[in-house]
Amino acid sequence: MLGKVFGGMCLISIAFGAFRGSLTELGGAVFDGAEAAVTLTISLCGIMCLWCGIMQVLRDAGAIKFLSKLISPILKLFFPDAVESGEGKEEISACIGANLLGIGNAATPLALSAMKKLHGDSIRRGGRADTASRDMITLAVLNTASANLLPTTILALRRSAGSSAPFAVTVPIWICSLSCAALALILCRACGMGKR
Repeated sequence: MLGKVFGGMCLISIAFGAFRGSLTELGGAVFDGAEAAVTLTISLCGIMCLWCGIMQVLRDAGAIKFLSKLISPILKLFFPDAVESGEGKEEISACIGANLLGIGNAATPLALSAMKKLHGDSIRRGGRADTASRDMITLAVLNTASANLLPTTILALRRSAGSSAPFAVTVPIWICSLSCAALALILCRACGMGKR
């Protein structure tokens, strides 16, 4: 579907460029955009590698287990089955930590690993194989509306775009992301009351 949308946008751009007689400018914009995309990707890869490496070092050092124990009372409110069984608890903690650091790309593999463990635990508890458990739904919602304390990807994008104050958006991001995450968790729990 997304390919059709982008394909349609490209065709409309070419048709509009031909209609206006500016196909030369359109061609130049295509090459400039491709060059900027490669440059941006390389600069973002550096920051992603840094934070993914830090997350792996923290995991190997046992900091994620410590974080998991530290936030266990909060996790018990939103992930009761995972805390009770211990299945996926460490991955959920690592995922939350990665999202707090603003590195959603590092959080995604952790969330997928947690989902596999949560799904297996749900089946062992008598859940259906084709149905998501409460904890799985909560994790998906929390991963989508995650809180960011250090929005590293946005800061890297602003810095690479030449912003004179890349950190100026930090406080609004805190307010928006924390309120969205809190509301999402509250709604997820309220809608899932009594369900397993």
